[in-house]
Amino acid sequence: MVNEREHLIESDEIDLTELFKGVWKQKLFILLCTSIVFLAAAVYAWKATPIYEATFLVQPPTQNDVANFNYGRGGDSKLPELTVKDVYDVYRKHLQSESLRLELFQTVFLPTLTEEQRKGPQNSLFNWFSRSLVVSLPNKDDPTRFAITAMVADPKAAVEWVTEYAHKAGERAKEEVINNDKADATVKANNLQREIDMLRASSRKDRDDQMVRLNEALLVARSIGLEKPPIITGKLSAEVSSGMDGSLTYMRGSKALEAELDNLQKRQTDDPFIEKLRAKQESLSFYRTLDIDPASVAVFRQDGVVAMPDQPIKPRKMLILALGLVFGFAIGVFLAFARFLLFEKFAPQRSL
Repeated sequence: MVNEREHLIESDEIDLTELFKGVWKQKLFILLCTSIVFLAAAVYAWKATPIYEATFLVQPPTQNDVANFNYGRGGDSKLPELTVKDVYDVYRKHLQSESLRLELFQTVFLPTLTEEQRKGPQNSLFNWFSRSLVVSLPNKDDPTRFAITAMVADPKAAVEWVTEYAHKAGERAKEEVINNDKADATVKANNLQREIDMLRASSRKDRDDQMVRLNEALLVARSIGLEKPPIITGKLSAEVSSGMDGSLTYMRGSKALEAELDNLQKRQTDDPFIEKLRAKQESLSFYRTLDIDPASVAVFRQDGVVAMPDQPIKPRKMLILALGLVFGFAIGVFLAFARFLLFEKFAPQRSL
């Protein structure tokens, strides 16, 4: 019984030498499998649509680029100056916004499709577009530098996509910053207008109060028959002349008081007599008409140039051929090995 069991165990074991010989006998079969897979890989490599890549690199603007954003800001204006970071943060927000991507999808991508292609599911088309146009950080150590990359079949379209995307984001960012500047200027102008209105109202009240005082002084001057200021000589003259205000206003005489009252009543405006009013009016006019030329500012800088790609990044033909050769050989060996095991397993049964 022991000998029979040992014989069965030995019969179930496969000799490596026999295995190698069995596989080697199928070398033509392995070569056939390798050739088929290799040819399939070659057909794919040469028939696959080439994909070209274009990259647009952006970085923060310079201080000079954002200088005109600060026109009317800082100093005594109480409006904080915008830094390069403030402006570039707005650009980054638009660069990564879904609305900008959707706008380019509708204005740049869809017009390139045929009528039949445009009838396809919009979500699928948009997802393909989003995968083809990517915004990324080329260097994680520098979070301010972004790469806009397009991977499409047309090299010219790749360049157009990344360029349009960068500049569209720039236009949106400029518009937002300029609108914010104008909003701040409007608030500043409204505050100045309120200050001017308050100064004018205060000046009118002061004039009314002055007229009341002059009327009372005129009554006193008339009651004592004082038409002209008294002539006082000596040291007392200077003291009395300088003190002809308040309770001594009547000493100017009724004629002088009547003339001053008549002048105050006929006055059309108090503006020339309001201190610092003209400076505030100039500031008001400045902020009311504040305008920033978009061409005089920049929200990003392009790093380098976008070169027209002349070599596709996909398909990588040599890699595909090499992988086809390797996988074809591996598949051939595997199938040869499987055939050998099957033949070995069923051969004893056929002999019976």
